[in-house]
Amino acid sequence: MVDLVDDLGSFTFEAGLTDAEKELLYLRVRASGLTFCGCAHAVFMCKLVQSLRCIIKSHNARDSLASGEDSGLCVGIIGMGHMGRQLLFALLEKSAIDPSRIKISTRRPASAVESIPTAGVECFFDNRRLAAWADILFLCCLPSHLTKVCEDLHSQLSKRCLVYSFCSAVPVTRLAQLLGHDFVLKPQYDFMACDTADLWLSCTHLTSALTDSWLIEASCPLTMSGGISLGLKWMCALLYSLLNICTFAGLGSADALSLVSSVLREKWPHTVGLKAQSFVSVSCASSLLKEKPFPWISLTDAQTKETPLLCFISSCKPMQQCLSAVYRSLLSSRCTVDLHPSHDCGDTEPLFLMA
Repeated sequence: MVDLVDDLGSFTFEAGLTDAEKELLYLRVRASGLTFCGCAHAVFMCKLVQSLRCIIKSHNARDSLASGEDSGLCVGIIGMGHMGRQLLFALLEKSAIDPSRIKISTRRPASAVESIPTAGVECFFDNRRLAAWADILFLCCLPSHLTKVCEDLHSQLSKRCLVYSFCSAVPVTRLAQLLGHDFVLKPQYDFMACDTADLWLSCTHLTSALTDSWLIEASCPLTMSGGISLGLKWMCALLYSLLNICTFAGLGSADALSLVSSVLREKWPHTVGLKAQSFVSVSCASSLLKEKPFPWISLTDAQTKETPLLCFISSCKPMQQCLSAVYRSLLSSRCTVDLHPSHDCGDTEPLFLMA
């Protein structure tokens, strides 16, 4: 079918705006870019964690320890506003997580169920139940609801549960305090004027955008383009979270370094060797026995302070290339979940990072 108004400028969204309003169009671009990058980075994190869990299971099986343990990742989402829905679609499209291992807690579960694009995803309103079950818990609630949500989650979160926050109004230090939990990861995006920012306008259909190699490249955390940047501290905190997962599993420091390196090497054979002093101070590394686990790392500190890992990655170009290559590889791979076309994210309203 031919679109009769396709070439008529007077029918475009921008045509009805005043000059003053047109100056704010960059906010529409930024919102689309934030939504895409937020979902892409969340998927990347989930795939890294899942890969590590599978390798830990295989390692334990070889050592005849807990060989029957389940490596499947349990993912919870609190909030089914804009960001919660976009994240759900992204996880189903790109993460290969079984839908039965994704659960949602929302204030209106009955209406949320109608927008879930595949069977198996459970939806209810019980934040405490979700916190006790999840390995990764995404906070996609409104800032005005966050205090109540944190009250629900406080003392309910397992030490192993990685909380990932999309609530931009609350810094990670305050969030960790409200939750009484230091295993919290929060992306901190920065913005700058850029001639290529309009590329994010093609992210209207999120599930289609997640297959676009140009957009995947533009969202690569260490080399982001399009006027949005994330910085090295997020990537450092993500790698520290992998180390914490190994610590929680009781792995010695030598095994932890080997398995984290294996996760990266699966996608990039030129992985730089990781050493204990890549993650902790020289004094701590020198006193750390190979069979002794790494100390538990506060992700709050990893995102707010200068760390050995930040210094290592900042000065090591091959490691930066490795992490970027791993990101592109994991985001370019597809899963087998089939999303019904009617549930694609193809509305024309701007998409925002917060629900």
